[in-house]
Amino acid sequence: MATTTPVFPLLLLLFAAAVVAVPPSPYLSPTTLFQNYQNMLTNFKIFIYTPAKPFTFQNPAASLFYSSLLYSPFHTQDPNEAHLFFIPFSPETSMRSLARLVRDLRVNHPYWNRTLGADHFFVSPAGIDYSADRNVLELKKNSVQISVFPVISGNFIPHKDITLPPLNPAARIISAVPENASTSSFLGYLKWDGKTESNFVEELKEDGDFLIDIERELLDHVEKVKNSKFCLLLHAGDVAWMVEAMAMGCVPVVIVDRPIQDLPLMDVLRWSDLGLLVEARGGAKRLKQVLNDVSEEKYGVMREMTSAASKHLVWNEETQPLDVFHMVIYQLWLRRHTIRYARRQSF
Repeated sequence: MATTTPVFPLLLLLFAAAVVAVPPSPYLSPTTLFQNYQNMLTNFKIFIYTPAKPFTFQNPAASLFYSSLLYSPFHTQDPNEAHLFFIPFSPETSMRSLARLVRDLRVNHPYWNRTLGADHFFVSPAGIDYSADRNVLELKKNSVQISVFPVISGNFIPHKDITLPPLNPAARIISAVPENASTSSFLGYLKWDGKTESNFVEELKEDGDFLIDIERELLDHVEKVKNSKFCLLLHAGDVAWMVEAMAMGCVPVVIVDRPIQDLPLMDVLRWSDLGLLVEARGGAKRLKQVLNDVSEEKYGVMREMTSAASKHLVWNEETQPLDVFHMVIYQLWLRRHTIRYARRQSF
C-alpha cells in the first residue's frame, strides 16, 4: 500500500482542459471539479478516531477504502487541523454499542458537540437504519454515511450520504471500446443472479433481442458485453460488474421501481446522461420500447461518456490520481463545510 499520493498539477490541468475542450462531458461541472480536486490534494485533512477494538470490513470496497484512507496523505494525527473526523466501527456493531460509541465521543472528545456530528463520517457497507436512541439518531441524521451501492431503501439520505461502487475482484477493466455499436448482436445483456426480479427476467428470456446469463453458471461474459448495446443492472441484484461493463462501452440501464439517488459519485458524474433508469413493473415490452427510443446519435454520446466515467469508478490496491478512492474523498471534501449549531437540538 503506497503511503503517499503523487500530486501532478500539470497533468490535472491538462486533463481538465481536455475535458472542457471535447464535449460531451460525463461531469456535472468539469472546471469546478478539477480546480477543487487540486485544492483537496493540497489541503484536505481527516482525523481518524482510534477504534475500541481492531476489526476488518468484510466488504471488499469498504475494506479498501478504509485501508487507503489510513495510509493516505489526507490522514492527520492532529485533530486541530482536521476538516472532517472519521468514526471507524465494525459493521457488526449493535445499535446499543453504537449509541455508547457516540456517547463516548460526546463526553470524551470536544469535536462532536461543536456540530452534533455534522463534520463526522463513518463507513457502514449496508447503511444504518433510524433508531429511537438519540445518539444513533444524531449519527444517522447529521454525520455522512459511506455505504456500498446499492443501499437498502431508507438507509440512505440523499445529498448527505455517499456510496462506494462495488469492487468486483474478477473484473477486467478493458479500455478499448468497440468502434461500431450498430453491429451489436443484442439490444440488452443481463448477468442474472437467478433470483432477483424473476418474473421480469422470464419475460426478457422470451425476447431474442435480450441475452441473459445466469451468474451461477460462471460464464465468461466479456464478449457478450461487447456485443450488447445496453447492460441491464437489477438494482436489488448483482451490480458488481457495472464498472467493467461501462469500461467496455456498454451503456448501463438500472432496473428499479423507485426513485434512485444513491448512484456512486452523484456529486461528480452526470448519471442522467450516462445511463437509463427503467421500471421493472413495465415489463420487457416497456423496457424494449425505452431502449429502442434512444437515437443512434444520443447512444453514441452515452457510450463515450460511459467509458470516460468508468475510469473514476475503478478501485486500486495502490491509489491512483482521479480513481474512485480520490473521487470519494472529493465528495467528502465538498461536505467539509458544516453547520455549527448554537445549541444542542432535540429530536
